[in-house]
Amino acid sequence: MIESGGDASGPAEPAAEPAARPSPEPFPDPPVAAPLMARRPWYRRILRRAAKTVAVVFVTLTMLSVPYNAYTSGTVDPPPGLTYVNADGIRTRYEAWGTSGSPVVLVHGAFEDSDTWQSVAAALAPDHRVYALDLIGSGYSQRVSPYTPQHMAAQLTGLVAALHIDRPVLVAHSSGAAVAAEAVLESPKSYSGLMFLDGDGLPIPSPGVTWVLGPLRTSVLRLVLRSDWAIRTIYASECGPSCPRLDAAGVERFRRPYQVAGAEQGLWDMLDSVGGPGLPASRLAGLRQLCLPKAVTFGAEDSMFAADAPESVADSIGAPAPTRIPGAHHLSLESHPAQVAASVRALVARAGAAAAAGC
Repeated sequence: MIESGGDASGPAEPAAEPAARPSPEPFPDPPVAAPLMARRPWYRRILRRAAKTVAVVFVTLTMLSVPYNAYTSGTVDPPPGLTYVNADGIRTRYEAWGTSGSPVVLVHGAFEDSDTWQSVAAALAPDHRVYALDLIGSGYSQRVSPYTPQHMAAQLTGLVAALHIDRPVLVAHSSGAAVAAEAVLESPKSYSGLMFLDGDGLPIPSPGVTWVLGPLRTSVLRLVLRSDWAIRTIYASECGPSCPRLDAAGVERFRRPYQVAGAEQGLWDMLDSVGGPGLPASRLAGLRQLCLPKAVTFGAEDSMFAADAPESVADSIGAPAPTRIPGAHHLSLESHPAQVAASVRALVARAGAAAAAGC
């Protein structure tokens, strides 16, 4: 007999146990954030950006300078009527004033030439024979390297010999002081006196890197030379308020020497190799041993040198107390020619007395 409700398939199996619930996994660790990069200091970021900007501007200007230099590559001729002499093998332009009296030779400084002495020479000419030359690398003399004080001094003494100038007094402005000092030290019997005017004779270091600027340096030079305003501004800053404003002829006087053939390359050669003519202090000290009279004259407002420079220079070369020209700046020969001429006359008188005494 079959009982109702039975399982026809066989005896009942025990009920399956519920599947075990998986144990919850532990919470995963949160992702580790990548360490923040340390930022450069703010000033380094600014300097980096500034360097990039400068580099871009430099490259751009250099590219623009190439066609500009090609467009402005023409040169000009020296003015007509210049006088030349062969001085130690160098074709040297010179000027002369006066016909009688003791001789004086004037030596210009950097970025000057014999024309810079026009006013002083005119003041001295009534009672002196006055000469001035264009040193190599300046004015209209032949450009012949090396542009050292020794080479320029040989040119200077060569001029004195070629023109048969008998023991002149040398008056040298600014960096020309080193050239005149070297000439006296090399040929002391050729000269009777030496004046440093607004100069100490020490070296002016070479920047040594102008070649890095490539064609850009030429563009800058030409832009300055073609700007009347730039030339007048530079002149006024060196000459001071006592100097009259440069007229058109005055601007051309400073501009033209750097537009003749070979002038630009001569300038770069001089700047890269020498800087400005100068002698070591030990060499300048040799002037103290010479009996010929020395003098030092400075513009009282000359900002190119320290306030006590005139006394220091006078002591270093064995000169008496310096003369200061009130109101004069670095170009005292332009702003106060009468006072400079008076200082020269005083030195000439001392030189005459020294020569009479056998010096």
